[in-house]
Amino acid sequence: MKIFPAIDIKDKKCVRLYKGDFDNKTEYKMSPVDQACKYKDHGFKNLHIVDLDGALTGETVNLDIIQEIVSKFDLKIEIGGGVRNFESIQKYTDAGVEKVILGSAAIKDKNFLKEACQKFRNKIALSLDAKDGYLSVSGWKENSNQLTLDFLKEVNDYGVSRLIYTDINRDGTKAGPNFEETVKIANISSCPVIISGGVSSIKDIKKAKELNNKNIEGIIVGKAIYDGDLKLDELVKETDA
Repeated sequence: MKIFPAIDIKDKKCVRLYKGDFDNKTEYKMSPVDQACKYKDHGFKNLHIVDLDGALTGETVNLDIIQEIVSKFDLKIEIGGGVRNFESIQKYTDAGVEKVILGSAAIKDKNFLKEACQKFRNKIALSLDAKDGYLSVSGWKENSNQLTLDFLKEVNDYGVSRLIYTDINRDGTKAGPNFEETVKIANISSCPVIISGGVSSIKDIKKAKELNNKNIEGIIVGKAIYDGDLKLDELVKETDA
């Protein structure tokens, strides 16, 4: 089970949103680069980064921060947030990230997703952010009216290399991930799946491992780290990749 500590960047700061609400955010004192250093020092190998400014603007707003993190620390980084064209994907891959996460742009335009997977082989991760079974887009402000499982079946053979499933109702709440829906996704997905949203304690990590689903690759942990509910020394012991 890969553990992905999360860094969400807004206005050059580490923040966490509650259920994706930009008006309900918590800012933290440590800079994104310092936070990445902390994760590296504790022995983590993977990192999940979301550029929230990018999610709002569709630009690679915090590319400089990503470049600095990649160059300073030997971490496998997945980055998302407003990636809407090949140019942005190229900038991130040139910076040295492991995966570029596509969300709204891929859901609104399946051809863009398909072409991105062809142009950037093994570099594209797909983020499926769902609310009550339906995909949400545009920073979780819009409901796409597409059922998550139906959309996945349509794009399952495009060549996506990783799938990140987030239950928006759980994200930032520390209410525990939606394991049931994640397993449904993992059972039909042609690529490895990452659990996201709602992790509250080490029990959630252990439960994820106990699912023993070969297609569930890892889990993202954010707010529980920042709020001190999950100690990094304890968390890193659960990672095995």
